[in-house]
Amino acid sequence: MRRLASVVALSLGIALAWLQVAGPGPAHGAAPAARASPASQAAAGARSEPASAAAGAPVIALQLHGAIGPVSADLVRRAIERAGARGAQLVVLMLDTPGGLDTAMRDIIRTVLAAPVPVAGFVSPQGARAASAGTYILYACHVAAMAPATNLGAATPIAVGLPMPGGAPPGTAPPPKAPASAASGTGGERAEPQDALTAKRVHDAAAYLRGLAQLRGRNAQWAERAVREAVSLSATEAQAQQVVDLVAADLPELLRRLDGRRLQAGGKELVLATAGAPVEMVQPDWRGRLLAVISEPGVALVLLMLGVYGLLFEFLNPGFIAPGVIGGVCLLLAAFGLQMLPVNYAGLALVALGIAFLVAEAFMPSFGVLGLGGITAFVFGALFLLDTDAPGFAIPRTLIAVLAVVSAAFVAAVAGMAGRARQRPLVAGPAAMLGATGELDEIDSGGAAGPTGVQGWATIAGEKWRVRAATPGLRAGDRVRVLRADGLTLEVAPLAAPARQPTEGGP
Repeated sequence: MRRLASVVALSLGIALAWLQVAGPGPAHGAAPAARASPASQAAAGARSEPASAAAGAPVIALQLHGAIGPVSADLVRRAIERAGARGAQLVVLMLDTPGGLDTAMRDIIRTVLAAPVPVAGFVSPQGARAASAGTYILYACHVAAMAPATNLGAATPIAVGLPMPGGAPPGTAPPPKAPASAASGTGGERAEPQDALTAKRVHDAAAYLRGLAQLRGRNAQWAERAVREAVSLSATEAQAQQVVDLVAADLPELLRRLDGRRLQAGGKELVLATAGAPVEMVQPDWRGRLLAVISEPGVALVLLMLGVYGLLFEFLNPGFIAPGVIGGVCLLLAAFGLQMLPVNYAGLALVALGIAFLVAEAFMPSFGVLGLGGITAFVFGALFLLDTDAPGFAIPRTLIAVLAVVSAAFVAAVAGMAGRARQRPLVAGPAAMLGATGELDEIDSGGAAGPTGVQGWATIAGEKWRVRAATPGLRAGDRVRVLRADGLTLEVAPLAAPARQPTEGGP
């Protein structure tokens, strides 16, 4: 009983304590006070206090050097995926680029905007630039930074092509310049695009960069000027005009200055703790390096020519094997490299036609006619092969000239061999036996001349031939010369008059 009383007393004490803590209940008719759920309390706490980066969380850095292409987009994608898997607090894109392909640039920007961790764009080292496509990527990053003596801008889209409908006819004066709008922030005048296609491209690019500037809270007016007027800024000017967030001499200084900064990425706000954080550099693997090499327009064109000439040599000389294997590998690598580039199919067709003419010249020599046509088609095709004028994606004119000279030498060699072959005497068949000498082996009918002369067999050029001769008196062992061929029968004459035998009883 005493134990039961103790339990009851303890229960009453707990109940009284709970009533004192909870307070009196709501009055009758009053709305009960809403109690926040644990999830909403956690969300409110997250909004009020940003999550801090884990101690020792790494920083992923990678260098984008040279023209922006598909390989660059793949490298950025892998770096951001690695940052998410490693729990990194920041990804730093170190930019030094003259520009690149629009498709690759937009792939990078989409990857940055969807990144689960903040991305900082850093134009470095000193003397680097983020021109054209690099400016768009820098604007898309959560943090934009530049090293001293760097520049960005010149973001006007460019492409190779003939003027499209809507432009001024050749020889006419350009349209008058319209005053700049307030959105451009120029305060002066700007030239309008010369044709409809250029106007569409410029307006689209201006809206795209302006949207990125508004998303990151940067100078949208200068962004539009960079597209429409191709203006550029140095690092200090960019910071003064709020185009970039800060200027840092190198990566360690950038990380020190970003320490404690609040950034939003992946739907959450983070506080960086980058001072002294470990830095992991992302380097391209063997696949990335291989793709970077074969996607160079000049390398792809050289691989294409090596593949064609390797297969051609194998077809002309069956059994060598190595030229065919090397040619096939080079041809497939060239095809893979070209499919990563903005190929103009008209230019590719001209290149293919030129190669076909060169192959035809080897198999049915036309004394240079097909070869010269092939070289002409190849040169024009190589000039129009890539449908872009982006920096770093043009085929060097010197390379085209060298390949044209090599092809011309090939055509000259084939035409020369064909000309020399026509001047050589025949070396096979009955017609090749004219003038050959041999020895009679046997004579039919005892050497008597028939209606078609003496007939028999002779060994000429190491072969047995059926022969006939109009000269009587030939015997086995006499030397003869071939006069003409009549099918498989050779007409011969004695090489020298047979010696006269002395008669009995003569002087």
